Amino acid sequence: MDIRATTATDLETVKAVHREAFGPEEGPVIVALLDELFPDPTAAPLLSLLAEEAGNVLGHVLFTNVVVHGAESVTARILAPLAVLPSARKQGVGRQLIEAGLSQLRDAEVELVFVLGDPAFYSRFGFEPAGVRGLQAPHPLPAEYAEAWMVQELCSGVLGRVTGEVESSQVLNRREYWIG
Repeated sequence: MDIRATTATDLETVKAVHREAFGPEEGPVIVALLDELFPDPTAAPLLSLLAEEAGNVLGHVLFTNVVVHGAESVTARILAPLAVLPSARKQGVGRQLIEAGLSQLRDAEVELVFVLGDPAFYSRFGFEPAGVRGLQAPHPLPAEYAEAWMVQELCSGVLGRVTGEVESSQVLNRREYWIG
C-alpha cells in the first residue's frame, strides 16, 4: 500500500471515498465539509493523504491547523476527517494513514495533534483524553463524549505545560461539527 499526498486532481476521488465511507446520511455532510475546508485559509497548513493499492484509492485522512488559545505559542493540528472504504476496512488502511500523517507532522515540528473520535481506536496511536490535560474542545461536549476529545504530543514535554481552548479553522469550528 502506498500513502501519498493528495493533489488538486484528487479532490473528486477524495470526496467519493468519504461519500462511500460515511454512507448516504453522513457522507454528504462530510463532502460539504471537505469542499469548504480545502480552500479555507484558516485550515492551512493542511496535510491531506491518500492510501492507494494497485492504483485504487482505499482511504483518506486530513489534518488541518488549530490554535490553542491561552497557551504560549504551540503548533497544532486536528485529524478530521478520516475515511476508509468499507471494502478496505480491517486491513490497516486507517492505521497506515494515521501513522504516516503523524510521522510527517512530527518531521514538520508540529507539537500537538487533536482528534474527536473513538477512544478505543485512537488510543492505539498514542492519543489520550485532552480535557483532563487542560485542553478544551472548540465547543462544550456532552459528558459521554468527554473521553473522545483526544490529543497526542509529537514533541516531548508539551503536554503539561500547554493548556487552553482549542480553536479549529473557521469551517471546522462550526458548532454542528462538534455537537452532532
